[in-house]
Parts: sequence; C-alpha cells; structure tokens
Amino acid sequence: MLGVTGFDQNEFIKVHENPGQITSIRFNPSKTQRFEVQAHNCQPIPWSSFGYYLPERPLFTMDPLLHAGAYYVQEASSMFLEQALKQTTDLLAPLRVLDLCAAPGGKSTLAQSLISPHSLLVSNEVIKTRAGILAENMVKWGSSNVIVTNNDPKSFSKLENYFDIVIVDAPCSGSGLFRKEPEAVKEWSDENVMLCNKRQQRILADIMPALKRDGILLYSTCSYSKEENEDILDWIAEHFAVDSLRLAVEASWGIVETLSNKTHSYGYRFFPDKVKGEGFFIAALKKKDCGHFYFPKSKKTNFEKLTKGEQAITRKWINDKPGIALIKMNDFVHAFPGSLLDDLDFLKSYLYFKKAGTLIGKITAKELIPEHELALSGLINGNLPSIELAKEQALRYLRKEEIKTDAQVKGWCLVRYQHQNLGWIKILQNRANNYYPLAWRIRM
Repeated sequence: MLGVTGFDQNEFIKVHENPGQITSIRFNPSKTQRFEVQAHNCQPIPWSSFGYYLPERPLFTMDPLLHAGAYYVQEASSMFLEQALKQTTDLLAPLRVLDLCAAPGGKSTLAQSLISPHSLLVSNEVIKTRAGILAENMVKWGSSNVIVTNNDPKSFSKLENYFDIVIVDAPCSGSGLFRKEPEAVKEWSDENVMLCNKRQQRILADIMPALKRDGILLYSTCSYSKEENEDILDWIAEHFAVDSLRLAVEASWGIVETLSNKTHSYGYRFFPDKVKGEGFFIAALKKKDCGHFYFPKSKKTNFEKLTKGEQAITRKWINDKPGIALIKMNDFVHAFPGSLLDDLDFLKSYLYFKKAGTLIGKITAKELIPEHELALSGLINGNLPSIELAKEQALRYLRKEEIKTDAQVKGWCLVRYQHQNLGWIKILQNRANNYYPLAWRIRM
C-alpha cells in the first residue's frame, strides 16, 4: 500500500492494532413511518439519509424489528453507494437497476429505497446458498419492484443495452475487513489479490454489454489493494468506452479521492483511520458507446390473469396501491408493477428467478391462503385482523413456538411488534397455529 493515495502507515497500523467496534444500521423508509427511532446517542452517518451509528452492538438476532425488515445492519462506508447513485442518476426516472453480486442484500435494500416505484431492481447472486439469504432479506424489505436471480454474470451479457445502472460490489481479497474480521488476515495473500483482479476483470467483461448507452457502472470492493481498485479502473477505461465520473465529497467526511495518472479515473477510498467505518473503495463510470434496448417484437407478455372471483378474493388482502398487477402462476398469486410486466416476461427467458415481486398467496376454491411475503410487504391491507405482541411473545413467534392469545377473531391474523408486521398465525377454536417460515426461525 506504500504510495497509495491517502495511506498513512502509522495511523493505519494504529487503528488496526486498537480496533474499535463500529456498528451501524440503515432504516427502511417504507416501514419506519410508525417506527420511533431510538436516537439515544445514535449519530447519523453523514453520507446516508437513513443510516445511523449505534453506541454499542446489540444482539440483533433477538430484536424482532430486524426480522420485520424495519432496518438493515450495514457497514457505514458501503452506505456511500447512496451518494454515488444520487450524484450520477435521476432517481425519479423509471430505471432498470442490476445489483450483480448482491448477497446478503445491503446494497440492494439501499438501492431499492432510493429508486422510484416505477423502477425495477434485479438483485443477483451467483452462489446458490447465498442467493437464498438474499431472497430472504429482500422479502423482509417488503418491495414489489424487485426480482431476485441466481445467475453467473455471463448470463447477463445476453441482455444487451438493458440496464440503466449496474452495481458491481466485486468479490475481493477482503483486506478492508481486517479490522472487523481478524480471521480475514489469515486468508490474505498477494496471489489471492491477483486472482481477485482477474476474476473482477472477467465479471466486468461479462456484464458491460448489459449496460446501456449513458448507463452508470458503480464498481466497489472492500479491499485496499491498488490491483483491485485503481488498476481495475484503468483496465475498464482501456477496454471499454467510458467516462470516469467525479463525485462530490465533504472534506469533513474523511473520504480520500484518488486519480489515476494513466487514465484519469476517479476513485474513492475509505480508510478506518480517517472515516468512521471500514475499508472500502467505490468508483462511478458512464458508458459512452452502443445503443438502446428494445423489447423483441415477437415477444408478448403471457401471464395467467385472475378471474373476477379470484380478483375479489385477493383484493381483500391488499391495499389500493396504484399500478400493481395481479398475476397467477401455478395457482399462486403474485403482485408486480403493471408497467414492468414486459420486463418480467423478458427476463424470465434468460435468468433463473429466486423470487419476483410479492408472493401474495395460493388461491383455493373459496379463499386465499396468504404467504409470508404478503405479511411483510408494502401491499398488505392495513385493516386485516392483527394482534400486537410484547417482545417475549414476539420472540416466541419468531422461534416458531405456540402463541397464546385471547383475541376474539378467528382465522388468519397478523402478528405485530411495535406496529411492524412479523407474519401470520391462524386462530382456531382451541389454539393458534404459527405460520412463521421454518427455515427462518430463531434458534437461540
């Protein structure tokens, strides 16, 4: 790192020898209108609209609000993605956004909170097990304009000129996490850095065709290595027609701007001795060549529509949010923005979906059996039967244990904690069945 802009060897070593645990969270703006922020000694993260530093790290697993999707635990430096998006893009416009290496979901949930309801977020993870965690976190975030996919980056090269924004938080050697995860030191080597450099080049080469003209590439790592950061920017500039975009940063933030002498590409480094956060790097580039995307002429949207009776049953469960289309696949009702149905149909031909939109429930002859996704979504009808749980009751529910209630209602009922939905129970004559997803249950 000697010679890297902003690197102060003495201060860098000092901060790693005496690591202070920094904990930060980012609130979900679609769920916090009734959620009172506990601001005791919590400091706002200066480059984030919804991010806060906590005075100490709580046991998040035992907080029902985390499971309700009221907030996301995210490292503060990576929340700078908000500034990169805001400063390079008109976020009020309908956009197609790809988060290519998205698990566990920090950058995807952040991006979803910033784009308009008419925009589409494709949140992708190549590793199958991590794609499941990503889908879970996106369900908890509660949005319908999201598709979660499980594809190799090369699958996206067929979607020429499709995306307005591509976020590549690239797999890296992880040196930026040395302070947070000391075990990462043992896994680091010069050979691994160069292996990551080649992998990052392959990923970018695969994904660049999918970015449209004037589209924005946001590239980031949690590495300090020049080979994974500035050298990659030089490689992009040498192989693709792009403009490097300069971002505005406040001097008080402590973020270091770097400028490549070779290609005049701007990058932004986060050193833990200068910022209240971990090691991070990000850069923004605009694609100059190629054309625009057009749907194939012969392609027609082909989704099964609900009958009038099925529409009537389903509409009782959801609110009147405009622009939401209801479609049926294998007896299951899904909700998706109507303006994006062509996109949904087009992408289904090329990508493997883990989830798309909001899974509302299964239609039977006389009723709808609601799904957990509906309970956590922004589409839920606020007038449905519900009961408010105390914390210990909420934790029992999240462990998938029996919930005792004296509620007078019978049938499906929402359970809530501090006005945030946790999921469903079904109240019968002598008991209440707990429908929290088995795979998500708390095991503590």
